Amino acid sequence: MSHDGVRLRAVMRSVVFLTAGALAVPTLASCGSDDESGKPLAAQDIAPAGRDLVADGGTLRWAVDDVPETLNAFQSDADDTTTRVAQAVLPAMFRLDAQGRPQRDADYLESAKVVDTEPKQVVLYKLDQQAVWSDGREIGAADFAAQWRALSGKDSAYWTARNAGYDRIEKIERGANNLEVKVTFSRPYADWKALFSPLYPKDVMGTPDAFNDGARRKLKVTAGAFSVQKVDRKDKEVVLGRNPHWWGRPAKLSQLVLAAVPLDKRAAALADGSVDLAEIDPADASRIALAGRAKGTSTPLQGASPTGKDENKNESRQKKKLSKKERKALAAYLRQQDALRAFTVRRSLQPAYTQLALNGSEGPLADERVRRAVARALDRTELAKVVLKPLGLPAVPVGSHLALSGQAAYADNSGALGGQDTTEAAALLADAGWVPGGPVKDKGEKAAGSEGKKSRKSGDDTESEGGSDGQYIVGEDNKDSQDHTDKHGHGDQGSKHLADGKQYDGRKVKQGGAPGAYAPKGTAAPADAKTGLLAKDGKPLALRFVLPSGTGSESLGAVADSISRMLEKVGIRTEITKVSDDSYFKDHIASGQYDLALYSWPASAFPATDARPIFAKPVPAADGSLNVEQNYTRVGTDQVDQLFDQAASTLDEDESAALVRKADARIWAAAGSIPLYQRPQLTAARRTLANAGSFGFQTPLYEDMGFLKKGAVPSASPTKD
Repeated sequence: MSHDGVRLRAVMRSVVFLTAGALAVPTLASCGSDDESGKPLAAQDIAPAGRDLVADGGTLRWAVDDVPETLNAFQSDADDTTTRVAQAVLPAMFRLDAQGRPQRDADYLESAKVVDTEPKQVVLYKLDQQAVWSDGREIGAADFAAQWRALSGKDSAYWTARNAGYDRIEKIERGANNLEVKVTFSRPYADWKALFSPLYPKDVMGTPDAFNDGARRKLKVTAGAFSVQKVDRKDKEVVLGRNPHWWGRPAKLSQLVLAAVPLDKRAAALADGSVDLAEIDPADASRIALAGRAKGTSTPLQGASPTGKDENKNESRQKKKLSKKERKALAAYLRQQDALRAFTVRRSLQPAYTQLALNGSEGPLADERVRRAVARALDRTELAKVVLKPLGLPAVPVGSHLALSGQAAYADNSGALGGQDTTEAAALLADAGWVPGGPVKDKGEKAAGSEGKKSRKSGDDTESEGGSDGQYIVGEDNKDSQDHTDKHGHGDQGSKHLADGKQYDGRKVKQGGAPGAYAPKGTAAPADAKTGLLAKDGKPLALRFVLPSGTGSESLGAVADSISRMLEKVGIRTEITKVSDDSYFKDHIASGQYDLALYSWPASAFPATDARPIFAKPVPAADGSLNVEQNYTRVGTDQVDQLFDQAASTLDEDESAALVRKADARIWAAAGSIPLYQRPQLTAARRTLANAGSFGFQTPLYEDMGFLKKGAVPSASPTKD
């Protein structure tokens, strides 16, 4: 789901792996609040420092995954680096704060508010009088209008990724003066703050040719603290330089270089000075923490002895046993470790959560009682610990599909389904006709897909060590060029059957409190359900658990193995099949060739808009296929669709958030996906680098990043490595 109004990343490109590894660091305390939305579970970790402590000048080299295919954030092949460039060089009317909530950007806006609701919603933007493009032209209504026309969906010549919100605009006009922009909506739109962030100049948005091709390789006109100096595909980097026309606080850095470095090469790049800042995996985080603790010892590979003499003897004996190639590799490793002492690990949680997806389109999971039984069998706190506890991060399960703790729409609605209860899970399975023992015609389930490398039943493997998430991240755009906000009709059951999010605020729900979340009263759990596998009509209850096989799958396997053992306790067998990374999403998740899977969704400040395609009820397409949008679990309800529509059209922010919470409670009750934990965010940063690291929810302040003056010390930080 999107950040700062930039849409969801393309699904097939949005794969994020974190390899296994343990980082022994103090646990960050989670935050509590009387407010239903709470606070972020972990603070951002960026070594904050006042601008007076940051030196003027210098070049920051920041590792990214790739050089972007396009610099137009509204095209389907835009990626994380596209977003990063846009944040640094383009206007944004609103940016996210540390709690993931949109805040006015005072560099561009003096004010922005709804000034009329009848007969139409009207938003009046008052721009900062100094706000100009790098060519000297004032930012104004013409730029807003050009972007609206390009993204409205009315002209198919524009190759846009999605049109959410812009399709609700009726007209854009100049206000009382050149600094005022008046936007009139044809239908009420609650998420209007998501629009025009980023804002491109009319030179880019004015014609289909300019939109489609003009901003793919270069941005001639910008309006941020930085401007694009070059996109170097040969050296695989994007170079940003200070914008001389910038009217805000001057950028501390002379240059910001976004260098493409693969995840598994980043430790080496940090050590050789190629980059100063890089998101890393837990294994590299462990190396950096170890290097930091190794000061004053002869080698970072061993603990220091009281005198150091025995250590030196051991090292000499070890070297004699090594081959020439091994000695060379060891020497290179030690040199890297010495260089890594200049870095620290800054830790927080990503604005994204990992879920267990249950494919409800066919098989046993088409029965909602079985899906609920799976959910009730899981100890989500223990699953969060598998990933987060070794990293010293709060192991708190996520309580919402639509927001994360700290965001305005967050509330723990998991009570709509209920917590772990193996007795209740067994009762739900019994009510669905799955019973222990009996004749079983087990022909051996075929591995999911032709790429399946290995299938194992639950309990076959020992649990691997905790560490990173390792899951795929579903990205930040929707390739479908049409907005689906209002395409689903209201259901027959009406609003009287909608669950109220407030009644599921983390309190224990009594049996019968949420429709269908519990087995009918009086349904007994089979006596031997905890030990015997279940069967129905001669078929065993076996679920295909599909996982990727590439980098990062070790810790992914640890989570999957824990889930499998939990399910085995209630008689559900899982058959884990690993498939190639390239085919995981395309051939399995998107096509529905799985029963269980693990992947992650980014959080959004605008869930009424951004989350709707993820949870919309699938509908038949004209060709007879099923249009699932981004709902890869294929589980949806008319009530959830209604609530999203209502939330997106309700201008009262509190009321809109309440409707989002109601939708989330219904999504929990349907048990199509089970949120598990917020993803870890580990960033290696040069110790002298300030105002950069693991940002959490917040949009980075690029103009404040820089290197500390000699002798300067940053503010207190959660980092203690």
